[in-house]
Amino acid sequence: MRVTICIGSACHLKGSREIIAQMQQLVKENRLEEKVDLNGSFCSGNCVNGVCVTVDGELYSLKPENTKEFFEEHIMGRL
Repeated sequence: MRVTICIGSACHLKGSREIIAQMQQLVKENRLEEKVDLNGSFCSGNCVNGVCVTVDGELYSLKPENTKEFFEEHIMGRL
């Protein structure tokens, strides 16, 4: 599964670094290093709504405070 987190200016200001750190920790805690490929990219084109995260090409808007719930639903829920 490919998960891409935007690290462009707008997303950076909205907490993309914190989301990346949380995602890395959650992948490690759940021993999913072989199943989840975390990536960074610049502008995903949805800057207004929060940090842009794509899971296998499907776009979501995320905030640092809902990262764990997102991970459980959209990543763990697909594996």
